[in-house]
Amino acid sequence: MVIPSVVVGRGDFFFRFVNNILLNYLFWYFSRFIPVMKVHLNLTIIFLFSILFTNAQDIFPPPLKPNMVFTGGENLVYQIRYGFIVGGYTTFSLSEELYAGKPVYHASAVGETSGIANTLFGVKDIYESWFDKESYLPYKQIRNIKEGHYIKYNEVTYDRKNNTVNSKLSGVHKVPEKILDLTSTFYYIRRVDFSKLKEDDVILINMYFDDEIFPFRLRYKGMEGIKTKFGTISCFKICPVVEVGRMFKDPDDLTIWFSDDDNRVPLLVKMDIRIVGSVLLKLISYKNSFNQMDFLE
Repeated sequence: MVIPSVVVGRGDFFFRFVNNILLNYLFWYFSRFIPVMKVHLNLTIIFLFSILFTNAQDIFPPPLKPNMVFTGGENLVYQIRYGFIVGGYTTFSLSEELYAGKPVYHASAVGETSGIANTLFGVKDIYESWFDKESYLPYKQIRNIKEGHYIKYNEVTYDRKNNTVNSKLSGVHKVPEKILDLTSTFYYIRRVDFSKLKEDDVILINMYFDDEIFPFRLRYKGMEGIKTKFGTISCFKICPVVEVGRMFKDPDDLTIWFSDDDNRVPLLVKMDIRIVGSVLLKLISYKNSFNQMDFLE
């Protein structure tokens, strides 16, 4: 099968040009000049997880593969940039621990500004999750954010027997079975068996974030080859079905490319934003991956 190719970068200058900004830092920066573009930082850290409210057909739970895609010690670093504006970095790290005597993965996502964005509006957001190594369902999450003068901290624990969550800020809430949190969703999606999906199939994942339940829908768009700083690699193309409005003009204006190898790593995210234009977020560093990355050249 011939895989179409999308060029996402040529040369060191281009990579410096596009790889330096975290999406929400960019949004916060623009919000000082374009009020209608003001968006909370949670949309950046969860660049893979836009909130979806559509009437898409053929929605079903995602088919999952056994975990052979990540393990403790993995470290992924992403940069984002729009034009000449540099924003920051997001780092996803994973370790193996015990939680209440149970073996878990402890996942951490840290996003912070750099350069002019940090000078104008310093941001450092930390999201953590402790999720089961067998079911991949979280037992606990922490959200610790600092955005300019705004600070928020919360801890949420999950009662899987009774399908409830206990938030330090808002108390106990009933939630759907097998609900995920922000950080565990990043790893859960990587276990989806995209090979069992047909083009335009939509899968549904429920996520608990900011004391709310968010249905998260992903549309499978087929295969595509992506050229990266590490080489060319075959990818699954996924479009989280975003809500059309002030931010997006089209339901498929957010696109994510996952590597079609045993790591299922998100390599590139492209967002087409009203007024702002295209924003790219790209993987710039990976360490201790479970499998060798399968580059085509």
